[in-house]
Amino acid sequence: MNNFEFYSPTEFVFGKNTEERTGELVARYGARRVLLVYGSERIVRTGLLGRVEESLRKAGVDYTLFGGIQPNPTDTMVYEGIRLGKEKQVDMLLAVGGGSVIDTAKAIAAGLAYEGDFWDFYAGTAIVQTALPVGVVLTIPAAGSEGSGNSVITQVSTNKKISLRTPRALRPKFAIMNPELTMTLPPYQTAAGAVDMIAHIQERYFTNTPHTEVTDALSESLLRTIIEVTPKVLASPNDYDARAALMWCGTLAHTGLCGTGNEEDWSSHAIEHELSAFYGVTHGAGLAVIFPAWLTFMADHNVDKVAHYAHQVWGVPATADKRADALEGIARLKAFFHAIGMPTSIAELGIDNFDLELINSHLHVTKGERVGNFIPLNEAHTRQIYEYAVRG
Repeated sequence: MNNFEFYSPTEFVFGKNTEERTGELVARYGARRVLLVYGSERIVRTGLLGRVEESLRKAGVDYTLFGGIQPNPTDTMVYEGIRLGKEKQVDMLLAVGGGSVIDTAKAIAAGLAYEGDFWDFYAGTAIVQTALPVGVVLTIPAAGSEGSGNSVITQVSTNKKISLRTPRALRPKFAIMNPELTMTLPPYQTAAGAVDMIAHIQERYFTNTPHTEVTDALSESLLRTIIEVTPKVLASPNDYDARAALMWCGTLAHTGLCGTGNEEDWSSHAIEHELSAFYGVTHGAGLAVIFPAWLTFMADHNVDKVAHYAHQVWGVPATADKRADALEGIARLKAFFHAIGMPTSIAELGIDNFDLELINSHLHVTKGERVGNFIPLNEAHTRQIYEYAVRG
């Protein structure tokens, strides 16, 4: 196990009707003028936005609405949010939504405290030292952004989709988590969210760091729970207990806990980001295609942990042939994805004009010559992974 620092100061307020405490929590953290960031009109139709607004008014908090955040959020909306935040002199960002909304709020929070271009942080030419506080009312369990310092934004002019990791400055001050708010999610969005959770855990689980028994056990337990409860949620959308388990799994998957003491990988996310940046696919669906392809490559190049994963997570009996065990585990992963309505090939994503060479070369323009740590992947390696994704 490697040396590590684990910092997770977010206050999680979990359970039924907790969105009614939004104003109380905003006021607790000293904010008086909030930019309320949200995505679709679903939160208007369900009455959630109205309840949050009423809670803010009762707490004496002024607020400005900033809606229309789309999946795979872009820099154009961040710039508009920064402009509006400056105009209204806000002192907190309140994200009501899922990962795209929260990531956008974090980028605005960093940009409002910075004299330069917020994209400097994503380009790696500046480091976030300070930011406005961020609060969250979570509506989509998936990205885990409610419990992390991470934010992913796409620069429209270059199609660069970049993940910013700020372990301290951008972790939300609080996250309100009511599983009831997820009951109106479409099945596809629920399933894509489950895949995102699985991927967040596996990006940390597949490590070459020795003696990671504690984090491995945490990761395996969370993975098995997601595999168990996701079909229940899809079969019975109003099952509160299953929704609650899935929602909490999504948060625990991305607080950093599952990576403590590990050298993490994150190559599958980088490879998928090219798909969602260029083709607009749902991030979780893209990961359902890329992660099995990545694992198939690893079965021939770094098989031990992949076989262990097959044994511990998918119940594959151990044999003397680790590669065969690994491939059986991958087959069971793909069968699970299909069972919950997720794709496992480029064609199933609905991409009929896939330009493998463009995507692969752009990946390395964005991420550099080598990607990831489990095996540092060069351009030939990632091309092979994309080829596996095409085959499905």
